[in-house]
Amino acid sequence: MDPSSIDLGPVPYCFTHMQGQVLDFIEGESLTISFPVLKNYLNPSGSMQGGFITAAFDNVFGPLCYLATKTTATTTVDIITSYHRPIFEGDELIITATVKNKGRTKIHMIAEAYNRDNKLVATASCDYIRVSRKALG
Repeated sequence: MDPSSIDLGPVPYCFTHMQGQVLDFIEGESLTISFPVLKNYLNPSGSMQGGFITAAFDNVFGPLCYLATKTTATTTVDIITSYHRPIFEGDELIITATVKNKGRTKIHMIAEAYNRDNKLVATASCDYIRVSRKALG
């Protein structure tokens, strides 16, 4: 499988801005995307700010939800992030998200983020719901 051939659906500017690169995709199960840790993502202590880590998770959950549902008519209900260790400029945040449950209206996903040394940086979970096209318009 060529990761660049995967249709992630409409790619938001924030995904492009964070320079996400698809590494792996298992149909109906999981998606792995890496993000470089850039200087403009750092907090005063020199590590990647938590909000950027959560944004990276969101940039994996969104495409995985699209791949699992084949629709853009979904929205995030919640995203919960736990931070385990810092990650620093020049490293790479590697996130694998997995679909844990997909019902008619709700999709529950979990994810883990590692650095290049395969050390756990953060974990997250989220819920998306399908919405009617009228609700989006």
